[in-house]
Amino acid sequence: MKVHFIAIGGSAMHNLAISLCKKGYQITGSDDEIFEPSKTRLENYGILPENIGWNPDRITPDIDAIILGMHARNNNPELIKARELNLKIYSYPEYLYEQTKSKTRVVIGGSHGKTTITSMIMHVLKFHDMQFDYMVGAQIDGFETMVSLSEDAPIAVFEGDEYLSSPIDLRPKFHLYQPHIALISGIAWDHINVFPTFENYKEQFSIFIDKIEKEGCLFYYKNDDVLKDVVKQSHNLIEKTGYCAHSYTRRNNKTFLIDIDKEIPLQIFGEHNLQNISGAKLVCNQLGLSDDKFYQAISEFKGAAKRLELLAENDTTKIFLDFAHSPSKLNATVNAVKEQFPERKLLAVMELHTFSSLNADFLDEYGGSLNKADVGVVYFNPEVIKHKRLKPITKEQVKKSFQNENLIVFTRQKDFVNYIMSSDLTNKNLLFMSSGNFSGIDLKDFANKLVKI
Repeated sequence: MKVHFIAIGGSAMHNLAISLCKKGYQITGSDDEIFEPSKTRLENYGILPENIGWNPDRITPDIDAIILGMHARNNNPELIKARELNLKIYSYPEYLYEQTKSKTRVVIGGSHGKTTITSMIMHVLKFHDMQFDYMVGAQIDGFETMVSLSEDAPIAVFEGDEYLSSPIDLRPKFHLYQPHIALISGIAWDHINVFPTFENYKEQFSIFIDKIEKEGCLFYYKNDDVLKDVVKQSHNLIEKTGYCAHSYTRRNNKTFLIDIDKEIPLQIFGEHNLQNISGAKLVCNQLGLSDDKFYQAISEFKGAAKRLELLAENDTTKIFLDFAHSPSKLNATVNAVKEQFPERKLLAVMELHTFSSLNADFLDEYGGSLNKADVGVVYFNPEVIKHKRLKPITKEQVKKSFQNENLIVFTRQKDFVNYIMSSDLTNKNLLFMSSGNFSGIDLKDFANKLVKI
């Protein structure tokens, strides 16, 4: 099979390219920019494009499939050539489905927690030597790539993102997988640029439920009223099972699951992760694993990259990084750290970086989301707002939207860094939250410097 990737440098795209290369496919690709770690990883497999940029001469009639990434435009010259040649063009999720049509597909959806739940399921299956294909939105310990496809694995576990599939396929990704086993962790409005109203956003989850295969099943977080209503209104005659947070106890800043008369120590924490564990357990049970086997494996789960990841620590301070950027994620993450370390003050720092978070019409959704932190800080870069062609926002506007009079807001990276470096972190935890990197900060290196001050 000869497969060409248009926009091969993306996080998901380059992982799929590597996975197919390992499967023995002949891979080519192109992009107008390729950053690390994609560049080195593609180079290691001999599939890094020789030249940066688009070149329609790369598109030839002998190509079996074109995979089109979201980074490309619908007037991309390589895409135009592929259409002229009537080549088969797939979006990323469409191709994943094509590769797994004969397998039992597990899809994890939801506005928050889907990466972690997918990672938990992958960890448990691997722990017990079960063969499976997968796609997940973060780097996971023990897995070289974020995508793996094989000929013989009977199961495929996919993180089900609700964002659009490609420039020419405007369906949400998770509408294309048609799962046999599905899970929805919760619904909280996001991606305002493509789902301008909450009702429109909710509708995508209704469609997802309708696309679950006959005789399939759905697990959902039953304490989310919006989600519960969406599930109730579904006419898909599948088995639907609600779940809540797993029973637990906490001692000396460590969390233990409670299973009848047993306690299972965890390496992760937070109410949201106890919800995630309950959902992951139901999926693993459905795949044939007993409770005991699940607990044995989950006890060793360390979490996904940038999901309450411990960057650095000393005797009096821990510094965490979380991908949290939407209001519901901020709430869950701040609460988790505050509850796990009640004796320590919390300095919670978040970056407004996504299209939704920098949108003046969406800002009010953040009301109260940092209020449980002892000190709340927000950083945003006005240049990013210009780049996204959004209306400018002000520090005062941000402070008012967050409904926190004591909120500290920075728009210059230098001022932000100086503030953090001059803060006394003794008996405090520091939490960074962003889908970006605060305008180019190496957060791991920064955290290690802070714990040595």
